[in-house]
Amino acid sequence: MSEASFYSNAEGYWREVPSTVDGMLGGYGSISNIDLNGSKAFLQKFLGEGEGKTGTACALDCGAGIGRITKRLLLPLFHTVDLVDVTQEFLDKAKTYLGEEGKRVGNYFCSGLQDFLPEDGRYDVIWIQWVIGHLTDDHLVEFLRRCQSALRPNGLVVIKDNVAYEGVVPDEVDSSVCRDLKIVRSLVGRAGLRIVHEEQQMDFPKEIYQVHTLALR
Repeated sequence: MSEASFYSNAEGYWREVPSTVDGMLGGYGSISNIDLNGSKAFLQKFLGEGEGKTGTACALDCGAGIGRITKRLLLPLFHTVDLVDVTQEFLDKAKTYLGEEGKRVGNYFCSGLQDFLPEDGRYDVIWIQWVIGHLTDDHLVEFLRRCQSALRPNGLVVIKDNVAYEGVVPDEVDSSVCRDLKIVRSLVGRAGLRIVHEEQQMDFPKEIYQVHTLALR
């Protein structure tokens, strides 16, 4: 498949997905709480006052959809949150879904991550969940490099995503790939980032991929 159709097929897929939590999670809306609680426990290891701690001024939600993660994870912990997603309809929905707290959203960016240029030095945390499979290897490396430039001092890039058992597993349905951990780690290294913490999300249904969370600096 050509790179152009890899991206355009994915955009086409998401355009047909309902703007709901269940839609964002491919019918697994029931795992949302487990996911968010796991993410919160993970993130809180880094936030706070003191040497080497990550600030709480501004976060970026990548592949944000309707703002599921922004609403329950990022807005409660950060003063300002920006959202980026390829589907304008999801971002429009986010404006009502986020409710009153949505007033603290700084920007809604409609863009694929392969084209997105985050502002230098803006973010304490860049949260990238269930979206790296929509980027080619080279685009993922380039995007992570741009993320590194977009971090504030002691900032953190977090990838949370499915990992394959071995190699790269393509998904024709939503035009994405699932990589194994070794490949993800090597792409992170190519981008010049190091993994400061890594854990597996527990208590997800057995039939779905393992999900791992990686904190990068």
